[in-house]
Amino acid sequence: MRIGELARQTGTETVTIRFYEKQGLMPPPARSDSNYRIYNDTHKERLLFIRHCRGMDISLEEIATLLECREHPAMSCDNVNRMIDSHIGQVQQQINDLQRLEQQLHQLRQRCNNERNPKGQAADCGILDSLEHCEPDGCHNHPGHKKTNS
Repeated sequence: MRIGELARQTGTETVTIRFYEKQGLMPPPARSDSNYRIYNDTHKERLLFIRHCRGMDISLEEIATLLECREHPAMSCDNVNRMIDSHIGQVQQQINDLQRLEQQLHQLRQRCNNERNPKGQAADCGILDSLEHCEPDGCHNHPGHKKTNS
């Protein structure tokens, strides 16, 4: 199959396929007499593997390591386990960070409501006021912040 067909079958842009080839993640395809790239099912399976890894935020360098292990089934999978354990830790940190962000956004949202700003005018918007008084490392309680009853 040509690159366009591989792209359609895998949902991958042709430029991405070429990029993975240049990075050494995809084996070089055969060439037709007219110099078109010719891919086979092995290329398709490998590309789907790479896409699945990328979907889990695995880096290209880590994918290369996974492909090495995949190509040498007798190798120990300790590196694979450590890599995934590391990703689990990173994901847990991202979840914690997002939960803190959600709390901050809820607190921010409470600063502008019908009770505090019955006319709904931007001049009296507690959200805008709070954002104007944020420190570079985030919004903290300071004299310019309006206190909530929560």
